[in-house]
Amino acid sequence: MIPQSFQFSSVKRRKVEADFSGGDITSNAGILLLSEIDRKIGLSRSVARAMGDGRRKASCEHSVEGLLKQRVYALALGYEDLNGNPPIFN
Repeated sequence: MIPQSFQFSSVKRRKVEADFSGGDITSNAGILLLSEIDRKIGLSRSVARAMGDGRRKASCEHSVEGLLKQRVYALALGYEDLNGNPPIFN
C-alpha cells in the first residue's frame, strides 16, 4: 500500500509534508526527499570529511559540506550550471 502522505524533518521549525492526493505540482519538491535521505545516511557529510578542506578558515563563508550539497542538489534539480541560484545547504 502506498502512503497518502509522508512527513519530512522540520525546516526552520516548519512542518514539511508530502501529500500525494493531487493538486498543484512542483518539480523542485524532490530536493526535500533527497535532502532527507542525505541527512539520514550522512553521505554528503562523509564525502566532505574525506575531501578535507585546505582553505584558510578565516576566508571561508561556507563549509565544504554545504558547497558539496549545493552542487549535488543543484545537479539533481537540473541546474547543471547553477544559474538558478539554489541556496547553500548548511
